[in-house]
Amino acid sequence: MSAALAFDLLLVALLLLAALRAMTTPRLGQALLAFVVFGLLMALAWVRLDAPDIALAEAAVGAGLSGVLLFDAWRALRGEPPDEASTAEHTR
Repeated sequence: MSAALAFDLLLVALLLLAALRAMTTPRLGQALLAFVVFGLLMALAWVRLDAPDIALAEAAVGAGLSGVLLFDAWRALRGEPPDEASTAEHTR
């Protein structure tokens, strides 16, 4: 077994584990973290498939932007106050 094949099999196993964890965990924070990890692993999978443009989009939108928005929504659902920087912008 070559090193590249072993890495690809490990990547597939980690992708399946992250997807399963994101769907089945009872804690929302852990599910969101697993979703972000899944997005980063998907970006790595796209790099392995020689599609760097899709990998960059997946990392930026799939893991980055979506992760930030989901964690912000989760914070709002928990009733935590917004950051000071965002409240300063809204009071101007």
